[in-house]
Amino acid sequence: MDPALLRERELFKKRALSTPAVEKRQAASDSGSHKKKKPKGDKEGSSGSKHSAESSNGSFNIKTSSGYKFGCLAKIVNYMKTRHQNGDTHFLTLEEILDETKLLDISMKQKQWLMTEALVNNPKIDVRDGTYGFKPKYNLKDKKALLRLLDKHDQLGLGGVLLDDVEEGLPNSAKAIKALGDQIIFVTRPDKKKILFYNDKHCQFAVDEEFQKLWRSVPVDSIDDEKIEEYLKKQGISSMQETGPKKVLPVQKRKKQGGQRKRHFKTHNNHLAGVLEDYSDGVPVKK
Repeated sequence: MDPALLRERELFKKRALSTPAVEKRQAASDSGSHKKKKPKGDKEGSSGSKHSAESSNGSFNIKTSSGYKFGCLAKIVNYMKTRHQNGDTHFLTLEEILDETKLLDISMKQKQWLMTEALVNNPKIDVRDGTYGFKPKYNLKDKKALLRLLDKHDQLGLGGVLLDDVEEGLPNSAKAIKALGDQIIFVTRPDKKKILFYNDKHCQFAVDEEFQKLWRSVPVDSIDDEKIEEYLKKQGISSMQETGPKKVLPVQKRKKQGGQRKRHFKTHNNHLAGVLEDYSDGVPVKK
């Protein structure tokens, strides 16, 4: 056989054996890599979409934060206060509160926190046998209860009662206050808050003009506010300064003493300390 044909035959065999094997390996490797990468990409895409959905929705991050937790507590307290002011003073279970405030999607951990810590330790929430109600400063049922409270404060010298506290504890307070009429006196403080006083009509009497002149003629310039307040306390009467707004004095900043350094002066002629004499009082007379 011709040697040239033999060489061509051998080259053809080598080409035929080598080419399909290389193509199959590349295809297998490519397909395998695609199969491996595709699920990974799908997982990443699904997790990424899930994360983006949660971040766009904002429910995951917000509901696990402490701000959302205390926001739920504030919503519950405000709701309990509003329903108390409207006359709904009966107690509710936690499930009923969450249902009426539309907070049914909170976690069990947050429910446990509300039952064991938040609502139990809140000064505005009263707990009775697993049920919860609003606890105002003055629990008033009607206008008669308000009038008795103001009368008691007047007799004990406790002053008036804040309108905010009355509105907080008296259902339909505006209607009750309007019905009492001139039996109540309103006084507005410098911070615009109103105080209610009992208008004791038994103390309303006519005073002779001559007595009024004598009363106004008594000088009180020498008596300062501290002496007046001290006298009132001895008589069992508290002044209205205690319930008024407190002035916050500005804090005086102390000067830093670390920046001040002592100055040191150089002394000269130390070697003549025992030789020099002091002539500041004059020249001494030689004996």
